Amino acid sequence: MGLSFHRNADGSITGRNLDTDFTVTDTDEEEVKRRLYEEAGWEYIPPPPPVPAGHHRFALVDDALDGEAFGGARYASLRENPPVGCVPVDWGRLALQCERPGATLWDAVADTVSEVRREHGVVMNSLGIEKVDEWFDARKDGYGAEVAAQLLLMAAQRAALLGYGREDLIRLLDATGIE
Repeated sequence: MGLSFHRNADGSITGRNLDTDFTVTDTDEEEVKRRLYEEAGWEYIPPPPPVPAGHHRFALVDDALDGEAFGGARYASLRENPPVGCVPVDWGRLALQCERPGATLWDAVADTVSEVRREHGVVMNSLGIEKVDEWFDARKDGYGAEVAAQLLLMAAQRAALLGYGREDLIRLLDATGIE
């Protein structure tokens, strides 16, 4: 069973159950999801309340190709003393569910990745996003920003495995002309 969502020109959201062709349109995205889940017989879990201004909610995962399970020795200090605002969770590997301060989502992610690397020697290289090509959010601190951060963290980790360093990554980014 699959669900699809489409943002309409008038700002409304249309959701459709691809198997039953049940379709619903509303201006409230969560209402569209709730009704589609209900029609499909799935449990709908509403999103958590918004974070305070200047804070961002995200997950970080050690998704290294040689990754250990959640209980691995490499994660002992991180499980016992996670960064403030983060809670360790078992996603088959160690993940951190975080609500952290930052001027932007990327600032909060970068500060947390840096702190984990510095304090625990673990490089968190994923935000746990599996289907990075499935997004339609253009907000700087929304889901689209999480996807872009996921891709950068993943690229940095995989480039290092291939022998590329920081200067190589910066050169490639500079070559795009991004300002």
